[in-house]
Amino acid sequence: MAGVPPSFASLFVPKLVTILRRGYGAAELRRDLIAGLTVAIVALPLAMALAIASGTTPERGLFTAIIAGFLISALGGSRYQIGGPTGAFVVVVFNIIERQGYDGLVLATLMAGAMLIAFGLARFGTVIKYMPYPVVTGFTAGIAVIIFTTQVQEFLGLAIENVPADVPGKWLAYVQNLDTIDGATLAVAGGALALILALRRYRPTWPGMLIAVVAASIAAYAVGLDVPTIGSRFGGIPDAFPSPSLPTVSLDRLIDLAPDAFTIAFLAGIESLLSAMVADGMTGARHRSNCELVAQGIANIASVVMGGIPATGAIARTATNVRAGGHGPVAGMAHAIFLLLFMLFLAPLANWVPLASLAAVLVVVAWNMSEIDRFRYLMSAPPGDRLVLLVTFALTVLVDLTVAIQMGIVLAALLFMQRMAQVTEVRFGESILDEDHADRVDTGGEGAINRRTLPEGVKVFQINGPFFFGVTSALNDVLDRIERPPKVFILHMRSVPLVDASGAHALGEFIRKCRGRGTEVVLTGVQDQPRRIIARMGLDRLIGEGHMVPNLEKAILLARGLNPAATP
Repeated sequence: MAGVPPSFASLFVPKLVTILRRGYGAAELRRDLIAGLTVAIVALPLAMALAIASGTTPERGLFTAIIAGFLISALGGSRYQIGGPTGAFVVVVFNIIERQGYDGLVLATLMAGAMLIAFGLARFGTVIKYMPYPVVTGFTAGIAVIIFTTQVQEFLGLAIENVPADVPGKWLAYVQNLDTIDGATLAVAGGALALILALRRYRPTWPGMLIAVVAASIAAYAVGLDVPTIGSRFGGIPDAFPSPSLPTVSLDRLIDLAPDAFTIAFLAGIESLLSAMVADGMTGARHRSNCELVAQGIANIASVVMGGIPATGAIARTATNVRAGGHGPVAGMAHAIFLLLFMLFLAPLANWVPLASLAAVLVVVAWNMSEIDRFRYLMSAPPGDRLVLLVTFALTVLVDLTVAIQMGIVLAALLFMQRMAQVTEVRFGESILDEDHADRVDTGGEGAINRRTLPEGVKVFQINGPFFFGVTSALNDVLDRIERPPKVFILHMRSVPLVDASGAHALGEFIRKCRGRGTEVVLTGVQDQPRRIIARMGLDRLIGEGHMVPNLEKAILLARGLNPAATP
């Protein structure tokens, strides 16, 4: 029925259920299978490359794409979402494994999964989508720089024993060891990169990354190049899943890993909803954000229990699914099943994949993530937004992703509060009466007043904009500028859409201060939200019965009653 809000349970119905209820036949299945195969071909090299860049083994990327990818599509709130490992997690996962080992990553991801489920059930999905644009762009571009930096050694074949962890340290080590560049490795990486870029330009519908990796593998084997491969570095890809396992849990470790868990949950939530919004923009569909968060939480828990790493919605793979003609979530589930078949039957061939070719793949991923055009566009924004962008970017690259996100959000919030404070103003004077008169239709009749003249001893204040903690001092500032307190203050609030706790407190202090000076206060034009807050915080009793009236005409009539000596 139109106008009836959805029930709580309906917010968490997976899109798969919705699609199947509408009718699902052979034609739809055929479309989904074709789209699923297309996405699986794209995802195969990416899953392995992202896992290696994250400081773990390539099969963990495949486990993630299979387990998490299947569950995100089966349980999620987006019709076209494709889940799996993404570049956004590379830095976080690498740092956690380096400090806490893979068990630490598992525990942090389990906590993050629980957080995502809680966020979804608490309906935070509609809030998390409003992450400030400069913050998202800043840390995404920062992650791109870090991914590119970590691949330089593999791309050039530099012989460096211990590479520093920080980005400036890495680049200094690279420059100092340029004489150790390996020609064969550089040739494989450069050839793979050139092929990817050429196919993107001339054959954009072809799976350029997979073709480049296969071509590099064949060329390296045929020529007999001595370059590191998946087989020589990691011992190959297993053709089966490991047994489910859980890490040792202790309170100290949970506390220690809590910031990492929050970062994983935050990134998974943000990127999955961004990906779902991209798919909606391409198709006209609408996703269920809270259902998507719950699915992301379940998928992440299952992924690490089965030997994977954190996962989220992958924007590029989701867009590929849409362009390939995917009909619904079955396409994402089929993509996971095809990856499983690749792992079961083609795992031995992965031994010959040169790591330099995967470095080329990640260089392209880093370039795509950097979104240079978006970054350049935001550099033309107002100074405050540029500051948020640059601080988030710099902290991501130079300090830590968690710190960058926290500082970016804090700066964006402070900027928002400053702008809201500038919008909100407190005015006083008889011009307020003229404006109110122009807005009203029923200006005649018995009891009509001359709105161009206030009675003696009566002052009118008007607040325009939200009355929140950023602007609470404005009310008292105006009061302090008046040398002789009037008998009655009329506070006109028709342009105040909301009042927060600080605003209500300031209003109460204003009323008490006026009473201390022998001045009565009348409120007029109070909207619904401020009226509810005033009643909930007990200010209606402080204001006094009958001192809140609907319009200025009644307020002035009341003021005359409160100040009988006043003359029109």
